[in-house]
Amino acid sequence: MRKDSKIFVAGNRGLVGSSIVRKLKELGYNNILTRSKEELDLRDQRAVESFFVENKPDYVFLCAAKVGGIGWNAQCPAEFIYDNLQIQSNVIHYSYTNGVKKLLFLGSACIYPKVTPQPIKEHYLMSSELEPTNQSYALAKIAGMRMCQAYAKQYGFNAISVMPANLYGPYDNFNVEQCHVIPALISKFENAKNSNQDSVTCFGDGTPTREFLHVDDLADSCIYLMNNYDDPEHINIGSSSDVTIKELSNMIKDVVGYEGSIIWDINKPNGTPLRKLDTSRLDEMGWKSSINLKDGLEETYNWYIENKDNCRR
Repeated sequence: MRKDSKIFVAGNRGLVGSSIVRKLKELGYNNILTRSKEELDLRDQRAVESFFVENKPDYVFLCAAKVGGIGWNAQCPAEFIYDNLQIQSNVIHYSYTNGVKKLLFLGSACIYPKVTPQPIKEHYLMSSELEPTNQSYALAKIAGMRMCQAYAKQYGFNAISVMPANLYGPYDNFNVEQCHVIPALISKFENAKNSNQDSVTCFGDGTPTREFLHVDDLADSCIYLMNNYDDPEHINIGSSSDVTIKELSNMIKDVVGYEGSIIWDINKPNGTPLRKLDTSRLDEMGWKSSINLKDGLEETYNWYIENKDNCRR
């Protein structure tokens, strides 16, 4: 990408899209296209077609998606599969038909099977059953990745797919009924601290392990791959370290300064028992994450405190 290339970041108000916009500006890219959901509903085929015809972006970061934690995925599987299929189908197709030079599709580590050897290599995809609680979202993301590969094979369209580890950071969704584990725990512990609650209840038994990647590291890697990677086969992005949910909960409890106890509700789902990505392909290219989990949690908590009256809750 040149510094003056016209770059469309789809989903620029979300966790990932907002970080990519910040990083692009920091690196000197000066022709960035953004649209809010109110300005452009990416589920609307005709609206998306009109946008691409009128604006003709050179590069597209497809970060827009309906995302959420275990509970919300389980409650709204139809919305998760419909919205995501609509968004990605429209953006990928009209990127190709309007001469986009390259598109980056943002996937998710949850596309991998519920039980699989660790760390997870890219070719383990679809080797066994998915985790039932987020199956609709995972299937939509797999379809988006396969669509990129199909357009590359049939039309020669340069579309790449990245599969990040569990993400966290500023501009996340902190609604405890909808969000992922880190913002949910931050919100729960902060609310418990402020209301002098003796305990906080967490899902499952705390034994599953997860690999967490700060969104600013992801943004840096996505721009790096947009400039250096052209293989239609998807590529993992991770931090190369993992923790149990119990360890994570205690870390966040300390960051927040909550002094009560944690109760584990074993009647709630654990989700996938183990998830750590094999990032050897990206490692060999020379990219490494730089933000450790403790520092990232402290930054995320501080952002939440400063913005909690305005952030999504």
